[in-house]
Amino acid sequence: MSGNTIGTLFCVTNFGESHGPAIGCVIDGCPPGMELSEADIQHDLDRRRPGTSRHVTQRQEPDAVEILSGVYQGRTTGTPIALLIRNQDQRSKDYGEIAQQFRPGHADYTYWHKYGLRDPRGGGRSSARLTAPTVAAGAVARKWLGEKFGTQIRACMTQLGELTLPFESWEHVPHNPFFAPVADVQQYEAYMDTLRKAGDSCGARLRVQASGVPVGLGEPLYDRLDADIAHALMGLNAVKGVEIGDGFASAAQRGTLHGDSLTPEGFASNHAGGILGGLSTGQDIEATIAIKPTSSIISPRTSIDVQGRPVDVVTKGRHDPCVGIRAAPIAEALLALVLMDHALRHRAQCGDVRQAVRPIPASNA
Repeated sequence: MSGNTIGTLFCVTNFGESHGPAIGCVIDGCPPGMELSEADIQHDLDRRRPGTSRHVTQRQEPDAVEILSGVYQGRTTGTPIALLIRNQDQRSKDYGEIAQQFRPGHADYTYWHKYGLRDPRGGGRSSARLTAPTVAAGAVARKWLGEKFGTQIRACMTQLGELTLPFESWEHVPHNPFFAPVADVQQYEAYMDTLRKAGDSCGARLRVQASGVPVGLGEPLYDRLDADIAHALMGLNAVKGVEIGDGFASAAQRGTLHGDSLTPEGFASNHAGGILGGLSTGQDIEATIAIKPTSSIISPRTSIDVQGRPVDVVTKGRHDPCVGIRAAPIAEALLALVLMDHALRHRAQCGDVRQAVRPIPASNA
């Protein structure tokens, strides 16, 4: 199956299935000499893993990562880094009744038509379980970017179903199960409790940001940095929309507002989301993603089986009533992978370029 690799110089190939013995990835192109251990990766996996609150799937997976290759005496060797995460809490019997049915909103119908067969256990290859290796690879990229440029990448939830989350501070994000930038999340917990009891699900919006990004990352025309970011973020399960900077709100803005003026002290605003002409400006990279409601719900829905006969589908098992709740670490990882790849590509082509005038400070309004 093609389409499992992302990146040009920093290449990550993802493998495995939701209910197989293990999942993982192979990273090819990581520069040698960087200190790397399982602990550097495990922190981000722990932020993504299931079972961390009552608002997410109760599948109990430790998501303990194993480094199989590419590291010697605690440092990367420049050879492929193989990362393995063993599945330990599969309940394949939950999917026995729907093996011959197509779940609405899932990839069952499309996979069956494309490949002639499908793995019904937890969605198989199309499961969000496969985002764990992405997060593991993203942790490696995040570490290299942080040491090389001081880059910091973070994400937060900005909308949960119909509820908009005001931005108070990034400091709140690590201290609640929603990755919410607010101090009080009681209303969001109550909302999720009501939703779960109703056997329904909801979508979400998330903001993902990278600061400390050097100027000039990206390529014209079709390998623009924003195009590759959108491509990567759309590769996250359930994402149905990506915005860079002000995104669709730009359509209602005037040029006198949207154009980010330059001053000796830095940019006066950041409506462009830190990217102009497909190249990073040195400002914060800002992206927003829209995530659809979880398709696996216990409420009966009409569908068909493999014979084309009408059926009522009830999806049993353990599922997130809002997949957006655990999406923040995944969005961060995908952004890190793109920035890492473009940083290496920029170094390969333009490493000898020296500006006659130093870039202006990358202030953000």
